[in-house]
Amino acid sequence: MVIVLTFLGAVCFFLSIMFTRSRASRIVLATITVLVFVGSTALMTLNYSQHFGMHQVTTTTSRQIYPVNAKMPLALYQPDGTSGKDDVYIYKTKPSQTKPTHTQANEYTHSQVKWKKSGDPRLVTTTTRWRFKNDFYKVLYAWSGMDGALVKRTNTLEHPRTYVLLTTKQAKQLQAKAKSPAGQQAMATTRQQGQAYVTSRVQAAMTKNPHMTAAQIRAVAKQAEQEFQAKKVQALLK
Repeated sequence: MVIVLTFLGAVCFFLSIMFTRSRASRIVLATITVLVFVGSTALMTLNYSQHFGMHQVTTTTSRQIYPVNAKMPLALYQPDGTSGKDDVYIYKTKPSQTKPTHTQANEYTHSQVKWKKSGDPRLVTTTTRWRFKNDFYKVLYAWSGMDGALVKRTNTLEHPRTYVLLTTKQAKQLQAKAKSPAGQQAMATTRQQGQAYVTSRVQAAMTKNPHMTAAQIRAVAKQAEQEFQAKKVQALLK
């Protein structure tokens, strides 16, 4: 609306000056139209520079994410700069996803990794945007493009401690080593070791708590498998 008022104020001011014959009427109309033009211009400037009529709204969303390599508990990121504040983290939103997703890379976004004891990886995103205070300002500044303007965004990728944090370069090195003859032999050797490791962890947990449910047993087995995979990854990177 304020954009329309600015345009109409300018047009009507020109018309009143050029086509109003009566001097008194011309002065009145010119004064009114110039006030409309100046006032609407000031309101538009205040909205763009000071976010007049707006307030900040913060929302938080959480969703489960999956590693790029389903067989290995890896948390991948692409370094950007030296501070670590602009690093881009890579993940999947669905196990069947073919092309991985990554966190945003811009001046308003900060992404970080947070380690937790157990559980599935999750992405917690806290976003702050400018929103109009009420419907009056929403109508007044219609088409301004300011509603929803991003103020800041924080992506927190929560990974279990069993995950290994790697750069994309390290992940490529790991993949190359795993495909090498020595890597294939090591993988075959450790496969049985992994099964034995998981079995021993489950047996130890059941000895401690004989009344474990099937879900609890699966959780222990999953965590033990991730722990063993992490050790295998670290060994291959040496």
